[in-house]
Amino acid sequence: MGPGPIGLFDSGVGGLSVAREIRRELPAEDLLYVADSAYCPYGDREPGEVRERALAVGRHLQGSGAKLLVAACNTATGAALESLRQALSIPVIGLEPAVKTGARLTRNRKIGVMATSGTLRSERFARLVQAHAVGVEVVPQPCPGLADAIESGALDGELLQGLLGAFVEPLRRAGVDTVVLGCTHYAFIQEPLARLLGAEVQLVDSAPAIARRVREVLEAGGLSGSPGTGTLRLLTTGKPSSLERRVGRLWPEPFEVEAVVL
Repeated sequence: MGPGPIGLFDSGVGGLSVAREIRRELPAEDLLYVADSAYCPYGDREPGEVRERALAVGRHLQGSGAKLLVAACNTATGAALESLRQALSIPVIGLEPAVKTGARLTRNRKIGVMATSGTLRSERFARLVQAHAVGVEVVPQPCPGLADAIESGALDGELLQGLLGAFVEPLRRAGVDTVVLGCTHYAFIQEPLARLLGAEVQLVDSAPAIARRVREVLEAGGLSGSPGTGTLRLLTTGKPSSLERRVGRLWPEPFEVEAVVL
């Protein structure tokens, strides 16, 4: 096994959708995940506060032996990716809405981006659109409360349907044929979201591409693991019992949850 685990973090359980793809791509790697639950969700917080939290978590993961860090959160990436890369000595991979992929896949040149308000107002998102969506109409759709609902366990049902209905309607009126999932939480509700959008609209999740990028960086640095079965260890700044219940619905393999003060 290469030295140390892969470190990941998010404000809650959303980043587990990225961990899931990394597990599929790299089944031998140990994963060390921090859910900064005491500050969840990041999307409702000011960029400066998100940057401070990202740096605190990133330093902890590096100090715990992580050989690579994945900022498994679009909001944290937008607020803190450059700061993390400056502060840490390990490789740092960020997560961005897959605007480039959406622009490539759209047939009618109209794409929607569902994300937190923090992601959509970030300079990084504006640069993504400017660089990769030339000639494409990008319809940003902020989704306040959606990550919170998923975090609380609403993976279907009336609460989720009500929220999704409000967020999907503007995208349907705009006539988009592609919707980019700009928050890691949203990967866990692709089925109910697809039902509301209709079969003609395709969903784009950036997590598989991030997993492939992790593999590339590990192989280039000689840090890849050997054959075997990796583990998942979770740390939370909130209540371990609460996180354990939520993770149990999203992660089929054994895992451990511990409290951490950051």
